[in-house]
Amino acid sequence: MSSTNGVATAIVHKQVYFGHANNKTKYLSIIKDLNTDNNRNTNNNGNDLLTNENNEVVNTINDRDNNNNTKDNNNEDGSDDTNTIEDEPVTISYPTTEVIGHGSFGVVFTTTIIETNELVAIKKVLQDKRFKNRELEIMKLINHKNVINLKYFFYEKDSHNEIYLNLIIDYMPQSLYQRLRHFVHQRSPMPRFEIKCYMYQIFKALNYLHNNINVCHRDIKPQNLLVNPSTFELKICDFGSAKQLKITDPNVSYICSRYYRAPELIFGSTNYTNQIDIWSTGCVMAELLLGQPMFPGESGIDQLVEIIKILGTPSKQDICAMNSNYMEHKFPQIKPIPLNNVFKKEDEVTVSLLTNILKYDPMERLNSLQCLCQKYFDELRIITTGVGLNPDGDNLTINNEQNLNLNQIKSLVDKLELLDFNVSEEFNHLNSIQLDAIKLKLLPNIIPG
Repeated sequence: MSSTNGVATAIVHKQVYFGHANNKTKYLSIIKDLNTDNNRNTNNNGNDLLTNENNEVVNTINDRDNNNNTKDNNNEDGSDDTNTIEDEPVTISYPTTEVIGHGSFGVVFTTTIIETNELVAIKKVLQDKRFKNRELEIMKLINHKNVINLKYFFYEKDSHNEIYLNLIIDYMPQSLYQRLRHFVHQRSPMPRFEIKCYMYQIFKALNYLHNNINVCHRDIKPQNLLVNPSTFELKICDFGSAKQLKITDPNVSYICSRYYRAPELIFGSTNYTNQIDIWSTGCVMAELLLGQPMFPGESGIDQLVEIIKILGTPSKQDICAMNSNYMEHKFPQIKPIPLNNVFKKEDEVTVSLLTNILKYDPMERLNSLQCLCQKYFDELRIITTGVGLNPDGDNLTINNEQNLNLNQIKSLVDKLELLDFNVSEEFNHLNSIQLDAIKLKLLPNIIPG
């Protein structure tokens, strides 16, 4: 990679992915050597030197994956089902990056790709040789409006010979956590219509992830949900904990951020399902409504205590469904608190949705597609179709800053494509009878496969 006047230029190898729903180019991969901050000297043969160093980095990655059969730090399966082929290299360039976030995973920058004028984010993650990183392989599989899109990726090696993976992804203005903090600081509730738009998009994304590519995110929380407050667009991000679950393979139970951790994980289950994401999403919805976490446990055990305080002591059947090894364990008998007493300001359909999500037994929880069909979201369908609306077009308040009339709300819903579904990508797990029922409920915008 060369740098001139603060603009980095990288050699890019185009990757072609043959996906589940359509055979098309999904992403590009950038292979580069060092960050521009290293102030590396270049010469007329810089591109040749770059190619050699890039090959060394890539070969290191390939050798590690091929020879070590690497598993992650939680002793999980490290399989890779990705199918890609390399194409001719191209070149992209971008100006100096700006740090916009950081965490245990690494650092996030923002910049603009000069050739396409795309504003993007770059997530930089250390490639620890001891652990299996599935994030890149999983992101190559994804193609959905409500999931962050992988545009490019590249590896780089620093002066200490450490290898980093850089993921260039969609840029979104802020996280859902930041959006909620905005209203908390104003001492005002987040508008319920805005919450509804966000929740619908989360369930659409989960339906795609769970049923089309069989990916469990395993860390749904407000910080991993990116939003555009001006349009209410939402995208799920951060697939560092994600995995394609298999019935035959055990999974680690110490996964997912504590406040959003499903009870079966706290009970140590290693054969859990995608339903852990549903529990986490219910916790997110509850937090948006309450303005604070619903189950703020200070430790793993305390997290279970916080859940029992509200949902009551799990029955023997519930415990068996979560982890049968705890069947003989004695729990103090606590009566549940009706959720309408917890969410006193919410209507019946809102409480009903949460009640049917926050279930101890994973199989009793609604799945993502069932959530989309709930009455809670009928407002979105009614607004779009016009069925049941007051003909005088009364204004509806959807945020604190402005009142939008019905036409403006309909335009917002249409632009978000909330009611657009692709049969081949989002309903391919259904039989014909189930599909007919879903079409009837989720009309008007079902796109044929």
